[in-house]
Amino acid sequence: LGGKIGLQFKATLDNVTNVRPLGTDFRWYLKLKCGNCGETSDKWQYITLDSVPLKGGRGSASMVQKCKLCSRENSIDILEDTITPYNAEDSERFKTMVQFECRGLEPVDFQPQAGFVAEGTETGTPFPEVNLLEKDWTDYDEKLAASVGIYEVTHQFKKC
Repeated sequence: LGGKIGLQFKATLDNVTNVRPLGTDFRWYLKLKCGNCGETSDKWQYITLDSVPLKGGRGSASMVQKCKLCSRENSIDILEDTITPYNAEDSERFKTMVQFECRGLEPVDFQPQAGFVAEGTETGTPFPEVNLLEKDWTDYDEKLAASVGIYEVTHQFKKC
């Protein structure tokens, strides 16, 4: 089991655009399933672009993990050049925000947390600290003199 899996993001955007993860230390919180034995993690685990070396000098990955059940060593990688912002015109549609290269691990759930950024659609006002844990986020755009928000955040995984 392996290959590329896309994380598709969907939300209703109100006066904001360019919603995206910030920095190489951005944490993608996932629940992962072992492709060998089907064991799924009950805890949220996060992966970042800061990678860890693979055994035997086979390069590196965003996460390397030994399955508790079957002891298989699996890894998952964030494909940095696939990270794509979610824009105003994407509102209420699923859009692939990032792809993962999966080797024996498959993401089965995603939890957005802190570390997203966005900007005002018309004003360009930066919103540097967007936390999507509650699936809804609101703020106020002084330049627009109006509230802004990201609502009903949801996701799905799709084979690429």
